[in-house]
Amino acid sequence: MKKITLGVIALATAFTLLLTACNGNAGKSSGAELILNNGSEPQSLDPSKIQGVPEHRIYMALFEGLVSYDPKTTNAIPGVAESWERSGENNEILTFHLRQTTWSDGTPITAQTFVDSWLYYLAPETAAEYAYMPAGIIAGAADYNAGKAEADSVKIRAVDDYTFEVTLVGPVPYAVDMMPHYSFAPLPLHAIKKYGTDWTKPGNFVGNGPFVLSEWAPQEKITVVPNDKYWNKENVFLSKVTFLPIENLTTAHNAFKNGELDWDTNVPLEMLDEIKLMKDYHVAPQLASYYYEFNINDPVLNDVRVRKALAKAVDRKQLVEKVLKGGQIAADAFVPPMGEYTPAKGNAFNVDEAKALLAEAGYPDGQGFPKMTVIYNTSDSHKKIAEYVQQQWKENLGIDVVLENLEWATFLDKRQSNDFQIARAGWVGDYADPSNFLELCLSTSGNNDGRYNNPKFDELLRKASVMNAGAERDAVLQEAEEIMMTQDQAYVPLYYYVTQNMIDLEKWDGWYTNILDIHPYVGLKLRK
Repeated sequence: MKKITLGVIALATAFTLLLTACNGNAGKSSGAELILNNGSEPQSLDPSKIQGVPEHRIYMALFEGLVSYDPKTTNAIPGVAESWERSGENNEILTFHLRQTTWSDGTPITAQTFVDSWLYYLAPETAAEYAYMPAGIIAGAADYNAGKAEADSVKIRAVDDYTFEVTLVGPVPYAVDMMPHYSFAPLPLHAIKKYGTDWTKPGNFVGNGPFVLSEWAPQEKITVVPNDKYWNKENVFLSKVTFLPIENLTTAHNAFKNGELDWDTNVPLEMLDEIKLMKDYHVAPQLASYYYEFNINDPVLNDVRVRKALAKAVDRKQLVEKVLKGGQIAADAFVPPMGEYTPAKGNAFNVDEAKALLAEAGYPDGQGFPKMTVIYNTSDSHKKIAEYVQQQWKENLGIDVVLENLEWATFLDKRQSNDFQIARAGWVGDYADPSNFLELCLSTSGNNDGRYNNPKFDELLRKASVMNAGAERDAVLQEAEEIMMTQDQAYVPLYYYVTQNMIDLEKWDGWYTNILDIHPYVGLKLRK
């Protein structure tokens, strides 16, 4: 990443109140610019090519699906669809009633826009990482995404210009709450056809969200300004949002303290004791898991005894209490507790059992164990966690691992291409259901970077997808997690996250802590 010149950011902030947006909505925004640290350079702005939290923050500014997020609860609220209802014998038919709205270039958005966009996203040749999400709930979508059927097998249709019908695989009680996610986005296919891969560049960009792309200086900043064609522009109060890709958490925190950032999306561990005393520090439980992923194709890691040994050799409690110290919860399972769901038992810290398993696999006291590499994306926190795990494996098992720090895009590329041995990973829930976590390990999942594959696990998730919410469905999902974690050790779970944000809520109104750490820009404004 290029060095961010904080003086330039400060200068920009000083002139913020003199700025106006490029449309008639600017006047009531009071010229308020929001500058936030997005943590890294985005992989892409194309919804069919993104998969990370930094990309999602930008997506919410530039696009809007059928539904959006309630800023307090993160439950679905009307977006392009002003209402919807369920019908069918098992409530499997969702009918959305769309408002009359357009893309930022004035092109109408209709029900057919969603039909065409979703089919484009699901198409095998698109190779969208998150295609498994719509494929898992829409009737016929899985076979189309797998190349086993034609597009007309996907049960979505435009009843008329502003009525969109979706037939689900079953009741799927959480379906609507999934749909603010970018895997259900409308796509400006006319712009994609015209500009190809350059459609996301300033000047070519077309979106339908509260903002449009104004500037993208790679490794420096992305700037968005209000979209005059947005249906709810009366509730857009910001004249500009600027996303900065500052990877160094200390640099970002100092920028926040100096008034050069309005919102810092993370905090440096080494300054946490000081930060906890600040009124602008907001910590809250998060529906998210931090873990290490194994490449199951690796000849050593393919042995489940090795995977279990590595998992049992890490003291998670010490990690969260002595290293992280931010209220995180040590975890032996992958799925965070939610509702009535009880996570899997998992394989807890036990050095004696870990040593026995490693010896049984042919590496007594670590002898003969090959040196392995753990990759992580650039972050002081990820580095400290990796160093802690490295030390644990050395002290408890007698094995050595090499740590490799990678830029965000390179890190994602290596994971997606299965070009790693052990990789740092984190999963923030897209909606509050255990399936959203477990589906990462489906053999058909685009996010299954370690290539875990257990037919019984897949079968249980398919079974759960057509069940009604309740204890019986939870039991099926728990059985699946027991297979994935306790039996097969697909991951080394380390802890459940908490959200850690810096923002002055005496200055900003409309920003709330929530379990998904998702913060829409509509309604966000300066307090009077």
